[in-house]
Amino acid sequence: MRRPPTLPASPRALYRAGLQRVRSWVSTEFKRSLVEPILHPSTWRIRALGISTLMGHPLFWLIWTEWLPQPYENLVLRLLMSAFGLSLLVIPGITARPPSRLAAATFSLIFWITLPWFFSWMYFCNGGNAVWLASLGAAVLIYYHLTDWRLATVGSFSALAVAWAMFNVLFPDSPAIPLELALTNAIVLSFCWFMGIVLGLSSSNLRREQLTYTLGTMGIMAHELRTPLATMQLIGEALRNETRDEMDAARVEMLSQRLTGLVRNMNHQIDMQITNARLMRLPIHTELVGASDLVHDALADYPFRSSRERESVVVRVHSDFRFRGSRSLFQQVIANLVKNALRSLAAASTAIRPGDLLIEVGAQSNRGRIVFTDNGVGMDADLQANIFQPFFSTDRGTGHGLGLAFCQRVVQAASGSIRVKSAPHKGAMFTVELPLA
Repeated sequence: MRRPPTLPASPRALYRAGLQRVRSWVSTEFKRSLVEPILHPSTWRIRALGISTLMGHPLFWLIWTEWLPQPYENLVLRLLMSAFGLSLLVIPGITARPPSRLAAATFSLIFWITLPWFFSWMYFCNGGNAVWLASLGAAVLIYYHLTDWRLATVGSFSALAVAWAMFNVLFPDSPAIPLELALTNAIVLSFCWFMGIVLGLSSSNLRREQLTYTLGTMGIMAHELRTPLATMQLIGEALRNETRDEMDAARVEMLSQRLTGLVRNMNHQIDMQITNARLMRLPIHTELVGASDLVHDALADYPFRSSRERESVVVRVHSDFRFRGSRSLFQQVIANLVKNALRSLAAASTAIRPGDLLIEVGAQSNRGRIVFTDNGVGMDADLQANIFQPFFSTDRGTGHGLGLAFCQRVVQAASGSIRVKSAPHKGAMFTVELPLA
């Protein structure tokens, strides 16, 4: 039985469907923004905010009444704001991780009152003078830093409107702010709001990138560990078969060595991927590292697939040097660069030969260099321009694009640099340059 043809939706139906999608998106985004302010909290951060609010208001009351008197101050209001700061220190669960919706809403309400509303109120009560214009501008920027940019935008304008309405109700006979001063202040505050939105969007994008790094790392780790685990299972079955038949000591020893290499490789992958998840906040290490020993130890631990692959790597130490950094992280850097070079050699049409990967260690003036030169397939200028970008890979099959980004971050954390020079079908040369200790 043939189905009747589907009639195209009417413009009104399309409009309603689109409007429903927009409403759903807005509702979801703003609900999510209510918990955004403390999605990345720490106990010391919230306590520091509470202490600064608790102590800052009485201090500024003293400054604006005794040292630099302002037209309007209110000790009772200041003490109320301090009480809100104290609540951040004593409310149970306010620093819980993950935060509850009630804790997030409480946090948002406290800072809506103590930042945009309070400073807007004081701005109107003081006739929009220079002191409170600067204070309100600072409060707007702080508010955007503490909360999600969407919540900060709504909160800032709503607080300004509420404060203006309250001021006109409670002080109906107060003189209005002169028009010229009001326009000048509006321009300054508009700039503060604009920069707050820009900085808020930047912070939001940074959090998304960090989340992308973490999720990408988890996926990569799962993918990278499946292959050696499968190989280990096959080796285990081979060992079991060997024990059933006649025991071949040489065969068992070879399988055992291969199993050990796979375990070492898995540990290397885990270490590297955990570090990749923390690319944005690598610590600064001051460990004294010898370049020659570093290269030799990294090669000794590298899980070469065959003796021919191992023989293709030649190390030349022209002059040894020492630098300050993390030995374990730099061993992963060496392993990454070796792995990429061997992959490039495997993709070349010629058989791999000794010396196809040359690693040179040397020092000149106050800089040390570790240079990796391979005779692999090379790359063009476009690839070289993007090769250190996260998630950019020249190997579309198995590459995840984090290895060289990881290398660059580690080298830069040691105040060094890494660069590449290559051409299609002419190999590649990676140069790691480091300051001498």
